[in-house]
Amino acid sequence: MTDLKTELEELSINEEASLSIMVNPNLSDFFYWHFHPEYELVFIEGADGTRHVGDHISQFKGSDLVLIGSNIPHLNFDYGIKTPYEKIVVHLKPDFQSRSLYAIPELTAINHLFEKSMHAVAFGQQSKQLIGQRLKTLPNLAPFNQLLELLSILQVLAKADDQELLHEHSVKNQYTSRDKERLKAIYAFVDRNYQRKIEIREIADLSNLTNEAFCRYFKKMTRLTFTEFVNHYRIDKAKKLLLTDQNITETCFKCGFESVSYFNRVFKRVTKENPLAFKKRYHY
Repeated sequence: MTDLKTELEELSINEEASLSIMVNPNLSDFFYWHFHPEYELVFIEGADGTRHVGDHISQFKGSDLVLIGSNIPHLNFDYGIKTPYEKIVVHLKPDFQSRSLYAIPELTAINHLFEKSMHAVAFGQQSKQLIGQRLKTLPNLAPFNQLLELLSILQVLAKADDQELLHEHSVKNQYTSRDKERLKAIYAFVDRNYQRKIEIREIADLSNLTNEAFCRYFKKMTRLTFTEFVNHYRIDKAKKLLLTDQNITETCFKCGFESVSYFNRVFKRVTKENPLAFKKRYHY
């Protein structure tokens, strides 16, 4: 498994909504080790894969259903899956619990479920069969009915007998608030500038560190050098362009690489295959 950045994912939830729903976000070729303030309920069906949440790593067979608490790092559940599958991901705003649950006695069980989510909660076959089908219907409902159905789903899960806590203790994100803000600024800078050459001094200045101190800090936080990080970021962007049928030369330069030969080397080092093989795997 490739070590990649622990990325603060910024999710876009409508200000007038408490939740968002993603249907079949296809990330199977992307190692996306990330965290976000939002709670996440994820269901995947029709595949065998890796469940990597916090310090917990295990394999799931056929399907998986997991509730993940706020800011717990996790890997996308479809990473590495090559067969057809279905996936539904529901994100709830971080203030959903405090704003909605504590004040309503009838929602006590759901409130306790959200407390358990800080351990990450996986559910067994009975819950997967029942709740998986209901989650699939959520995108077709009106917003108010989505909320009512989700509360009903959470109530069922709160009472389920097949819960499994993935961590003995609540998972604490390793980053301080200052680290999160600094990393968020670094990621945003890379996202704006990955198409050109980025000098270390630029990103060090942004972080209010010397070049040497920044390099040490970044390696400690991400387990990658900054150059490795930028190359991984560019390769993720390159994959998306290649999947839209961009040619290899166009993709190379649009993603900030200075030569096709270097792009090919980095692509193969990161993905274990060259760009042409990657394209052929998706375009028959």
